[in-house]
Amino acid sequence: MPKLLVIESSPRGNASVSRNMTRRFVAEWLAAHPDGDVVMRDLMQTDLTFVTAPWLQAYFTPPDLRTTQMKEALALSDELVGELLDADEIVIATPVYNYNVPAVLKAWIDHVVRKGLTLGHDGKGLVTGKSATVLLASGGIYTEGSPIAARDIARQYLRLFLNVIGIDDITFVAGGGAKVVDLGESTMDAFIGKLVGPIRAAAASRRTAQA
Repeated sequence: MPKLLVIESSPRGNASVSRNMTRRFVAEWLAAHPDGDVVMRDLMQTDLTFVTAPWLQAYFTPPDLRTTQMKEALALSDELVGELLDADEIVIATPVYNYNVPAVLKAWIDHVVRKGLTLGHDGKGLVTGKSATVLLASGGIYTEGSPIAARDIARQYLRLFLNVIGIDDITFVAGGGAKVVDLGESTMDAFIGKLVGPIRAAAASRRTAQA
């Protein structure tokens, strides 16, 4: 039974384009994997803190020497890493703020890049044999051919992160120009409707990978 881990990072609830992209992807994925299991990790509903000095002290202490307090400092990180390692496929859905990912998603990344768990001590990624889909919602359009394509930092950053931990089978679905929904120039359904093709293709490609 394939397992899909979904990472949500938008604070906007039903008004979020990236969350609406996620709903469509999950529906398509479940249609392709009727026996599949979906694990939702909503970062806006997770008590996710930025890396602190106690966290780093615990991180750099060998596991067999960690105190109870150190283990508590790493407890949420351990849980998030476990979700990542347990999944067959990962979906990261995110808005783009000032050309990059929101702080809460960066915090999740800081918690799951762990030496000895997701990253080898030799620098090689340990999260292998998995695929990822990244759903990006942005006010600007940064795809190839755009005059502002060089500002596509969020895509570059997420690709680098996934490659570093060992995932190189990555599909990006770009919901560029999403500001038309906020401006009332398009309905949410109409905007998402234009993305159904690439979203469905991303879900279907995962089905092929599992066959």
